[in-house]
Amino acid sequence: MGPKPTMPSPGDLYRSRLGQILDHRHELFRLASLIDWDRFDHEFGRFYRPLGRPAKPTRLMVGLSYLQHTFNLSDEAVVQRWIENPYWQWFCGCEYFQHELPCDPSSLTRWRKRLGPDGLETLLSATIQAGLESGVVRSSSLERISVDTTVQPKAITHPTDAKLYLKALRALVRQAKRHGLQLRQAHTRLAKRAAVQVGRYAHARQMRRMRRELKRLKTYLGRVYRDVARKVAGDEGLALRFARLLGLTERLLTQERTSKNKLYSLHAPEVVCIAKGKAHRPYEFGSKVALAVTNREGFVLASKALEGNPYDGHTLSATVEQVTALSGVEPDRIYVDQGYRGHDYTKTDRVFITRHRRGLTPTIKRELRRRSAIEPMIGHMKADGRLGRNHLLGAAGDAINALLVAAGHNLRLILNWLRRFVAWLMAALMGSCAQSDKPNDPWKPIAA
Repeated sequence: MGPKPTMPSPGDLYRSRLGQILDHRHELFRLASLIDWDRFDHEFGRFYRPLGRPAKPTRLMVGLSYLQHTFNLSDEAVVQRWIENPYWQWFCGCEYFQHELPCDPSSLTRWRKRLGPDGLETLLSATIQAGLESGVVRSSSLERISVDTTVQPKAITHPTDAKLYLKALRALVRQAKRHGLQLRQAHTRLAKRAAVQVGRYAHARQMRRMRRELKRLKTYLGRVYRDVARKVAGDEGLALRFARLLGLTERLLTQERTSKNKLYSLHAPEVVCIAKGKAHRPYEFGSKVALAVTNREGFVLASKALEGNPYDGHTLSATVEQVTALSGVEPDRIYVDQGYRGHDYTKTDRVFITRHRRGLTPTIKRELRRRSAIEPMIGHMKADGRLGRNHLLGAAGDAINALLVAAGHNLRLILNWLRRFVAWLMAALMGSCAQSDKPNDPWKPIAA
C-alpha cells in the first residue's frame, strides 16, 4: 500500500510547532523549502501496491536518505541522530518534535531495494533543481561539464586464494548440513590448518611450502565440491538450491592467475579488480563509477556505476545521456582526460581532451585547465561521503550507492552555500548598523 500521510495526534494540541521554534535562517530549514517534495510522491507511486500495510511517508524516507549520505552515516546512526536533532525532523516533514524512532533501520534497506537505481535517480535530479533555485549552480554551467571515472571499493576483505578456498569449503559444508546431506569427509579442520600455514609460509617468504599448502587446501575444496555435486544430482529441488554456490565454487576452482573475470568474493561475485595507476594503491576491488560535474562549481550531474571494467572512453556516451536525462540540458562542452581518447560519443566536436590545445579559444583553454578540479570532488565524495567503501549488496547496490553519494555531495555544497550566504548577510547588516551608529567627527571639515 502507498505511503500514509502523517496526521497530528490529539496530544499535539498544546505543543509548539517546530516551525515556531526553529531558526528560519538555519541552512537545513532553508534547504527543506528548496526541494520539491511533492515530486517524490508522484514519481514513487508506481512502486507501491494498492493493498497491504501502509508504507512510511515518502518525505520521511527521502529525507533520511539525504541526511544519511550528506553526513556520511549508517542506517542505524541516521535513525538514532534523527531523534536528537529537531532540524532533521523538520527536514523530513515533521510538524512536532518526535521522541520515538521514525522507522526501523532495515526499512531504509527495503525502501532502496523497492525503488532501485531507476527510482533513485529522482533524488539526484531533485538536488540539481535545488542547486539551481538556491543559486549554487548557474543554468549556464549545465552546458559545460567535466567527466571522469573512479573506483567504488566494495566492503570485502582483501582477496587471496587461501581465504576464498576456505570460505567456499565452509559454505558448502554449512549448506550441506542445513539440508541433511551426509558428506564423506568435511575437511574443515584440515582446511583451516592449511590456510593458517599458507599465511605463515608467505610471511616467512617460503614460497615453495606456501604453494604446497595452497594446493592441499584446493584439493580439500575439490573433494567436498564433487561430493556435494554427486549427492544433489538426482534431486531437482536440492540442485536448484545448491546451483549458485556450486557454480561459484566451480568458477573458483577453474580460474588461474591470468584468467579473465576472476572471482574475488563469494558474497559479491560482481567485484572486479581495477588498476588506476596509483602508487599507494595499485589495485582496488569494487566497481567503476563514471561521474560528471559542472566545470565551474563541481556540482554532480551524473553518477553511473558500470559493470565490469570497461574502457573509460566507452563510457562517455552513457554518462552524457544520464546528464541530459537528469538535468534536462544537453552539454555543449565536455572536458575529459587522456583516458577518453577514442571515445564512443558521436558529437566529437563537443569533447575536449587535455593536452589538445590547438585551435582552442582562451575560454575553452581556461575551462580545460579547470577539468582537474573533478579530482578533489571525487576525493570529497570518498572522504566525506560513502563512495570510499560500498556496503550495499550486488550490482544494484553499486548503482544505488553511487547515485546517493552524488546527491549527498550536492546537498553539502548547497548547505555550505546557504551557511556562507547567511553569514555574509549578517556581516553586512552589522556593518551597516555600525556605520549608522557612529557619531559625527567634529574635526571633519564641512563640505562647501
